Amino acid sequence: DKTNRKKIPTWKRQGKEKSVVNEIILNRAKTCAVSGHRKLNKDINLGKIKETFLELIKDGFDTFLIGMALGFDTICFQILEKIRYKHKIRIVACIPCKNQDKRFSIAQKMEYYRQLQSADEKILLSTEYTPYCMMKRNMFMVDNSSVLVCYLRENIGALNVMLDENDM
Repeated sequence: DKTNRKKIPTWKRQGKEKSVVNEIILNRAKTCAVSGHRKLNKDINLGKIKETFLELIKDGFDTFLIGMALGFDTICFQILEKIRYKHKIRIVACIPCKNQDKRFSIAQKMEYYRQLQSADEKILLSTEYTPYCMMKRNMFMVDNSSVLVCYLRENIGALNVMLDENDM
């Protein structure tokens, strides 16, 4: 129910074709953002996700911004890693805060740090956790991409609020 949601500040799109962050050049026209729920339903179709990424690559997309959360972000990162063996793409880890992994299990932390090592670029958006750091990360990814691949099954979380606030 949208009437019970708290208003969270939004970060307006910059409207730039290219952005430079930490000396990383992001071309919006060729950049795709990826975000979704941490908890995945049994209906998640990994083949369809891979097919979607391959179609985007065919259309000229070469940079993929990943929010580094558990669930959808994790499986998309893994799929993109496999695709990267055959296609020249960049995977950019968009880290909302330094201690993002604080509540991860040991196995989740191991995969998180493995993915950070594998990422072509890393962008840290906040040095510490704040109530808005996940939203800030999501808005950064949307501001610096022209396509969003997302998995949204419930009207909860920062992704849902960000999509709602931006009439997506």
